[in-house]
Amino acid sequence: MQPHVDVLIPTYRRPAALAVTLAGLCSQTLPSLHIVLSDQTEDNDAWSYPEVMALVRILKAHGREVTLLKHQPRLGLAEHRQFLLSQAAARYALFLDDDIFLEPDAVARMLATIEGERCGFVGCAPIGLSFLDDERPHQQKIEFWEGPVEPERIHPGSAAWERHHLHSAANIWHVQRRLGLTAETQRTYRLAWVGGCVLFDVKKLRDAGGFDFWTELPPSHCGEDVLAELRVMARYGGCGLIPSGSYHLELPTTVPDREVNAPEALEWQA
Repeated sequence: MQPHVDVLIPTYRRPAALAVTLAGLCSQTLPSLHIVLSDQTEDNDAWSYPEVMALVRILKAHGREVTLLKHQPRLGLAEHRQFLLSQAAARYALFLDDDIFLEPDAVARMLATIEGERCGFVGCAPIGLSFLDDERPHQQKIEFWEGPVEPERIHPGSAAWERHHLHSAANIWHVQRRLGLTAETQRTYRLAWVGGCVLFDVKKLRDAGGFDFWTELPPSHCGEDVLAELRVMARYGGCGLIPSGSYHLELPTTVPDREVNAPEALEWQA
């Protein structure tokens, strides 16, 4: 039997996007998914919208377990992610943002990769297809793992930090198309961090502290996922997976005040 995967989705005021995200989960080839939806919308529930509830019913009808949680007050992204982590019971947990659409084999490919590499996390960088015609060769350098994924210590401002440009716009799409990569020929690569779609080994994420630093941040912050990944990567390693199979809906952020960036605010040191 394939291992169980918890899919942890924080959501806030995005019912239409959330419905698209859930639709992507409906078609996943990996059968053993438990979706945990945590809503912070103040004046109603995310699942009170017909388009969301319809997808919840479809998931349940096809044997997927769905847990609907209300989590308030809003104390910041890191606190919300820590709450979701506390709900994880499976060995692996996919932190999936509420504005990401996944190709049908995405979770299965991520699971196979993290089991094979035995690393801390595997990420599929979301692609912004509005940039399909925006070629950026200067941002498309990719460093493949030629052997097993190993721990790396990455810091903001370092040379390795520049890897994050690969995840801008549609760069990943252009690289995978140019190299002719498919699900059968997928590759792992070195990264600085990846947002929106990251499969963690739950024990390793907890061992690295999870998102426990939330108490040191003001409610308005960003980069909480980055800091958690940096801490896991320093101990256990992490990698990106190409082809990605992950697509960003390109909505405006629900956290417009991004002045406090967690890795910089907390002076991350591995």
